[in-house]
Amino acid sequence: MKRKIAIFTGNRAEYGLQIPILKEINKNTELEYILIVSGAHLDPNFGKTVDEIKNDGFQIHEMVNIKNHGNNLFATSNAIGQIIVEVTNIIKKYKPDIFLVYADRFETFGAAIAASQTNTITAHVEGGDITQGGALDDSVRHAITKLSHLHFATNNQAKNRILAMGEEAWRVYKVGYPGIDLINLNDFYGEKKIKELINLDINKPIIIYTQHSVSNKFNLAKYQLKPALEAMSKMIESYDVQCIITYPNNDAGGKDIFLSLEKFAKTSQNIALHQSLGRKLYWGLLNLARSQKYKVVCVGNSSSGIKETPAFGCPTVNIGTRQSGRLKGNNVIDCDYKFIEIYDAIVKCLFDENHIKQCRDTINPYGEGEVGKKIIEVIKNVDINDDLLTKKMTIKGEEKGNWFR
Repeated sequence: MKRKIAIFTGNRAEYGLQIPILKEINKNTELEYILIVSGAHLDPNFGKTVDEIKNDGFQIHEMVNIKNHGNNLFATSNAIGQIIVEVTNIIKKYKPDIFLVYADRFETFGAAIAASQTNTITAHVEGGDITQGGALDDSVRHAITKLSHLHFATNNQAKNRILAMGEEAWRVYKVGYPGIDLINLNDFYGEKKIKELINLDINKPIIIYTQHSVSNKFNLAKYQLKPALEAMSKMIESYDVQCIITYPNNDAGGKDIFLSLEKFAKTSQNIALHQSLGRKLYWGLLNLARSQKYKVVCVGNSSSGIKETPAFGCPTVNIGTRQSGRLKGNNVIDCDYKFIEIYDAIVKCLFDENHIKQCRDTINPYGEGEVGKKIIEVIKNVDINDDLLTKKMTIKGEEKGNWFR
């Protein structure tokens, strides 16, 4: 009998990173997947990226639609409750052997609660990272770690944090960042296709921009956005740059951001606003940075600007606190929510040849790939027994009696 692996995805970013895992399951005769789709994937206001999943050829077994998800943290709590109820019923229906969740989204948190509380082996990818900038990501991510039975970390620092949280060493694997698998396959669009899809002149300097809200300051989202929009306006005026902008996540404060972006997009013909670029177009744009023919910079506060841009050698301007604490490559410049800092950093990333060369030569701190294979090898072979289900806390020094002194 095949081992059944339930995989939950709630937004566009994590889905792209789960593709290598889904592909490896498809290739393995001993495994089958149950794909559960929720969150922004089903929301037309945020791109309805469920269509991207269908176009990739993956079977969607269940869709969990979040009702009345508003623009505040109370709605987020309600959404988590809805997901717990719905996913619990899905687990009861399919009885998966292992339930795999990714990273730190609120939708994922609900799914992880449902899985762990139904005594289903829960596997967590990308635990142990830190983002100390005021988003709820850290709290959610670490809570999912404590709910999970298997841990797949993207780097050594993250692995060590998981161990420091008391997780048993045999449960924790450093595998790398799954997105590198697809990047290594050149699974993205080339120049010709990009020119067909983007109604801008990509021979001019390019800004690729995404900015999300910060959870504990979601009411300030549109104000935190303003300096970056001012910097891009100045870049358009001074250097005739092309701005390719995507919507934020469906977090609290996200609606304020995309309403501001829609107004901003009307101010210049040099701005193209997209609900979602899709990974093939997004990565294709980042890949232009590899060529001396194009000038490209990734700007905003998305985690992809930290974890994916090093693989392309793409200069990046990281704004504000959302990604504070993340492991970063030498291609990333950190800025506060200040016009002049953002503007100067963008100018450096587009026109300082020494900095551009440094970015192209940066070492990727998130590994070299084959992550999907590493994860599936563990999932396929791990013994599902009482030892795996029974969580224990192992804290260094406790066994010697020193911990409580």
